[in-house]
Amino acid sequence: MSEAAARTDRAWGARDRDVEDLGSTEPFETFYIRELPRLVALARALTGSAAAAEDVAQEAMIATFRRWDEVERLDVPAAWVRRVCANMSTSYLRRRSSEARTLRRLTSVRQRDPELEPDDADFWVAVRRLPRRQAQAIALHYLYDMSVTDIALTLECSQSTVKAHLVRGRAALARALGISEVEQS
Repeated sequence: MSEAAARTDRAWGARDRDVEDLGSTEPFETFYIRELPRLVALARALTGSAAAAEDVAQEAMIATFRRWDEVERLDVPAAWVRRVCANMSTSYLRRRSSEARTLRRLTSVRQRDPELEPDDADFWVAVRRLPRRQAQAIALHYLYDMSVTDIALTLECSQSTVKAHLVRGRAALARALGISEVEQS
């Protein structure tokens, strides 16, 4: 094993032992079929766009395919692709924001957010307004029903950091959505 692959295993795989599909040796095609719909849901929650979600999820899978020899040896390859998807979603939002600012500057016309389905649209709009890590923690928790431990593994941070992101994110969401603390419990 090359030194770079060993570092990758230590950095990505060693921490992911408590998450699903330990020691995956499955073919990429099986992994792709299982994980793509979940990645699309994660990207949709973070970007707010169905079309962008498909693109982001596909790009995350392409990155995974290119490194499959390394990724498949990780304890939890799904955690790696979720992290890639979350980071690509953030990059998409940054690009979109930059493009929107440029368009407004050039055309002096304000751009609207893309329309979402009425179900939970307000919630996900509010999630996307949170700081990046809070939004990622909230999305992973509510879309994947992940525990604090699993979110910490996915985002490569401590459990206490995840707890802080979730508490702060939920408080900000409650304020944004007009929910009192009693209703949150």
